Amino acid sequence: MAEWNTNHSVAGAALQIPPKKARTMSRTSESSSSSSSSFKEAFGNYADYLNNLNEKRERVVKASRDITMNSKKVIFQVHRISKYNRDEVLDKAEKDLAAVTKQYMLKLVKELQGTDFWKLRRAYSPGVQEYVEAATFCKFCRTGTLLHLDEINATLLPLSEPSVEPLQINVLDYLLGLADLTGELMRLAIGRISDGELEYAKKICQFVRDIYRELTLIVPYIDDGSDMKIKIDTMLQSVVKIENACFSVHVRGSEYMPLLGSNEPSSFLLGVSDVEL
Repeated sequence: MAEWNTNHSVAGAALQIPPKKARTMSRTSESSSSSSSSFKEAFGNYADYLNNLNEKRERVVKASRDITMNSKKVIFQVHRISKYNRDEVLDKAEKDLAAVTKQYMLKLVKELQGTDFWKLRRAYSPGVQEYVEAATFCKFCRTGTLLHLDEINATLLPLSEPSVEPLQINVLDYLLGLADLTGELMRLAIGRISDGELEYAKKICQFVRDIYRELTLIVPYIDDGSDMKIKIDTMLQSVVKIENACFSVHVRGSEYMPLLGSNEPSSFLLGVSDVEL
């Protein structure tokens, strides 16, 4: 009988185990619910971060397009230059470039200052490259020298709040802008040759050669240099076009004769007005 009571008490103890398990499962359920709530909150915060980042990217792309469009206007203005209106054209171009800086670059700086702006580099890089191209183009036409990266970044510092990290143009975007500059210098050189400014065209030719030589030394060491490697080929074409134009004028310049208005015996147009058609 005692044995039965012992077994019965053991059995009774065994019967009390399920309620203990039920209490353990309840605590686990509460912990799981709390963890799920924390996960949902974290996921919601991350989703908000992505949405804000996408909205910022759209604004940055818009600012980059405005910079590109207005920087191109500055470049077109510089191409109006001639030996008769050099100062007038450059004064206007530099004034327009200052307006691009204060109006459109300012918008970009306001969007990116104090953030990890390198994350959005692909969104604003085209505009920055065009801005570098316009700024260096103006500087060369004014002084015949290269505008350096630290000089460009110095003009951007006043646009930023002193208490936050300022937007600074990186080396790669600066070099890509220089690569595009050589194309504009090629067009300028051809135009100067047409106006008889051969010496100025030769100076442009040497300047473009120097840029091309320096960049060919740097490109192999650029990790993200796929764009630059493509532009290097275009730069070489610009160098060759300038060289060919200068060489052609140098060789054939002494052979050039006016097409009209000469009555000298050496003119092949002698008596052209008397020719019966």
